[in-house]
Amino acid sequence: MIKVGVADYGMHVWFGGMYDYEKRMADLKKIGYDGIERLSVEDADDVMRKLVCLAKLQMDFATVENKNIERMLKWTAALGKKYIWANKSIYIPNDFDAYCRNTEYLAQACREYSIRAAVHNHLGSLVETQDQLEEFLRRCPNAGLLLDTGHLGVAGGSVLEIADKYYDRIVAVHLKDWVSTDPSAPEWYKRGYFTGLGHGNTPIDNEGVVKLLKKRGYDGWIFIEEDTHKRDPFEDLAECSETIRSWLA
Repeated sequence: MIKVGVADYGMHVWFGGMYDYEKRMADLKKIGYDGIERLSVEDADDVMRKLVCLAKLQMDFATVENKNIERMLKWTAALGKKYIWANKSIYIPNDFDAYCRNTEYLAQACREYSIRAAVHNHLGSLVETQDQLEEFLRRCPNAGLLLDTGHLGVAGGSVLEIADKYYDRIVAVHLKDWVSTDPSAPEWYKRGYFTGLGHGNTPIDNEGVVKLLKKRGYDGWIFIEEDTHKRDPFEDLAECSETIRSWLA
């Protein structure tokens, strides 16, 4: 069964951080979300505190985030989750060959614990365009894909083609739209901003991806990741939740 959650970077930006984990989770539950992507934890006590909070709310999460790579990997596996972020777990040199080598080594280590190290395609990174992403996946056969439709769509890639072709590699999906404001700006983050579903001016087939995943029997996470909020994030996220649920109906 597909679970709908929040990758809450944009909420941190709007609110200046997260100061009350229990309240944040309860507020997301109220607007229809099944959980959050990353269980960001400092130590074992923090893990237990947040697990108890999620259990009480009947919510879930997808992966663990911790500064210690080995701890993050092992806690993710021990808690029965399926992937860690490769981007958050290794040194990323400005060298595509080295990046692929490092990620594949991490992915092999993850296999020992029955989880995957997943690449998050991202504008301005070594895995930005569709060609770069496909070459990365070819060189890193043990890595998974955390597919970000917004970043791939803005980079000119076909989100539907990638979702279909690499369906078996997908560990989770980030959905968002893009408002283009200055396409000629040198830095990608000055060319526009990511926004909620249905509010962009750039063609990104989020609906097609969701319906393809449902058709193929996907039972993982779909996350809303709205990086830039122009109003209360809970209004944006409630609207996005309703949109995704309508696509899944």
